Amino acid sequence: ANGQVVAGGNGQGNGLNQLYYPTDLLIDKETDSLIICDRLNRRVVRWSRRSGTTQGEILIDNIQCWGLAMDDQRYLYVSDVVKHEVRRYQLSEKNGTLVAGGNGQGDGLNQLNGPGYLFVDRQQNAYVSDNRNHRVMKWNKDAKEGIVVAGGQGQGNALTQLSHPNGIFVGKLGTLYVADTWNHHVMRWTQGDKKQGTVIVGGNGYGAGANQFYFLVGLSFDRHGNLYIADWNNHRVQRFSIE
Repeated sequence: ANGQVVAGGNGQGNGLNQLYYPTDLLIDKETDSLIICDRLNRRVVRWSRRSGTTQGEILIDNIQCWGLAMDDQRYLYVSDVVKHEVRRYQLSEKNGTLVAGGNGQGDGLNQLNGPGYLFVDRQQNAYVSDNRNHRVMKWNKDAKEGIVVAGGQGQGNALTQLSHPNGIFVGKLGTLYVADTWNHHVMRWTQGDKKQGTVIVGGNGYGAGANQFYFLVGLSFDRHGNLYIADWNNHRVQRFSIE
């Protein structure tokens, strides 16, 4: 099946009809639009999904965004990999409210180092893939510091460690799924056991085999419990059924 271009497609650039290395997107069902982190244009843009759309509109500019999330109240969460922070925005505002980090680059519990992908639960708690700290942090709503929920034991491939984590997803019981990029596998961390995770997919070294990855980046679940993985250096998306 062929894909259909729904945003950009006019070469790289900073025109409203262009994108420049987009890193993340989400669908806003309320306005039937795509909200996109337009990374190297340092902006977050919105493109309507209606046919005939030829350009986007800027929601937030001057932001070194990487990851996006939206909560049930339609607040938008955006990570900034240069300011090492995550902010929450109403869709009409430009400045937002700090929800994680914002205390400079570092590995303290009130700091982040290259925050990437995000997940926000129903209680508006924000999970942050703290890429260069090799950990995933949970910032409870209005908290001044985060809690390490995965990794945080230095970079490595032990079950207690992560190596440049990227995509994250949190299930109903607080179970955390992490795309452990440089270890080429997906890990599951249950809420009760913060000490170590379990490898659920991959873990067979890097490669192009059916149970291998080569720098996996994004992950997502559908409502049937199938896991989808963006397998970056293999230029493919893989689907797995997870028990």
